[in-house]
Amino acid sequence: MSELTQDLIQNALDQDFNKANATFGEIMTMKMADLLDQEKINVAGQIYNGEEPEDEDQLELDLEDDQEEAMDETEDSDNEEEGEEEVQEPSGDVEEPMGDENGDTD
Repeated sequence: MSELTQDLIQNALDQDFNKANATFGEIMTMKMADLLDQEKINVAGQIYNGEEPEDEDQLELDLEDDQEEAMDETEDSDNEEEGEEEVQEPSGDVEEPMGDENGDTD
């Protein structure tokens, strides 16, 4: 194990989470830098040496299903909101009594 990994484990066991977090950040930074350097080497080899790109398995995302689900959820929430805000208008079938100016119907 590397020294940083040992430090991370020891800091976690000592419950010194701030130091463990900093150590974890250093480890991840080093790993990302190594991966970035390796990818730079691969791209340079493809450009300048005519090397073939390595076939890496890349997942294809099926976005159509996700978009349909999002649309359905949006429609459902719109219907719920409309139901809460809906005010029932009086129908035209109800006849209101007509009276004089004071509201008397005699």
